[in-house]
Amino acid sequence: MQNGSEAVRRQTDVMDPDRAKALQAALDLPVTIDAGRPLPPFFHQIYFWDAQPPGVLGRDGHPRVGTGLIPDLNLPRRMWAGGALQFHAPLRAGQMAEKQSRVADVTIKQGRSGALGFVTLAHEIWQGGQLCVTERQDLVYREDPDPSAPRPQAPVARDDAARQREMGFSSTLLFRYSALTFNGHRIHYDIDYAREVEGYGGLVVHGPLLAQGLLLFAEEQAPVRSFSFRATAPLMHDEPATLCVKETDMWVRGPDGRQCMQAAVEF
Repeated sequence: MQNGSEAVRRQTDVMDPDRAKALQAALDLPVTIDAGRPLPPFFHQIYFWDAQPPGVLGRDGHPRVGTGLIPDLNLPRRMWAGGALQFHAPLRAGQMAEKQSRVADVTIKQGRSGALGFVTLAHEIWQGGQLCVTERQDLVYREDPDPSAPRPQAPVARDDAARQREMGFSSTLLFRYSALTFNGHRIHYDIDYAREVEGYGGLVVHGPLLAQGLLLFAEEQAPVRSFSFRATAPLMHDEPATLCVKETDMWVRGPDGRQCMQAAVEF
C-alpha cells in the first residue's frame, strides 16, 4: 500500500445555472435552476473541468495518468468504482466555488483477472467560506481484458424494493452527460473502442450517472445528508435499469436481474 499524496489541486468555477439547466434537460427533468437557487445533490460533477490538450490525453480519452494527481500504475483500463458524499450545505447556482482535491490512498492488489490498482481521491467543495460537499472518489485501474477468460458473474439484485422506477438510457444521453461533465472516456461514446479495446458489450452507462439517478430518486423522499455507492456490474446504453430503494438501501437492477450498483443513503 502506498500512502496518499499531500499535494492538493485547487480549482475554482462559477456554478453556471445554464449548465445545471442543461443537465436537468438531459435528464428529462423540469428546467428550474436560476442564479441563487440551490443545486440538486451531485450536480457539482458538471463543474470543475480538467480540460487538457490532446497531447496530454491517454488512449481512453482521459488525461494521461502520471501527468496530474493520479500516478501511473501501468494499468490501462479505468473505472469509477464508487464513492461517498456528505452534503453539508447546498451549493448555489451563479456563485463561485472552490474544489480542493488530493490523492488519499493508492493500493495495488492481485485479483482473479490480474493486477488491480485502487486510487482514492478526496475532494472538498467550498462556497462563500463554507464547506458544502465532501466526497470520496474510488477509481480502479486494471489490465486489458483477456478474450479467452470467462466473464465475471454479476451479483443478483434484490427483489424487495419498497419503491422503484424505470430509467432509460440512450447514446444521446451518454454523449450529453459526457459533454456536461467533460468526461472524455471513450467507453461512453465510442462503441468500437468500448467493444474492441475494453471488452464491453456496448456503450457503458457512467457510474456517476447511475448514482445521480439514485440520488434524485432519494431526494423525492427527503433531503439527502450522505450517500455512498459502489458499482458492481456495467450497464449498457441499450439496457433499461430499475432504480430501487428500501429504507436506506438503494440499488440499480439491470433488465436480466443483475445488480449494477448498490448504495446507501442517509436523510
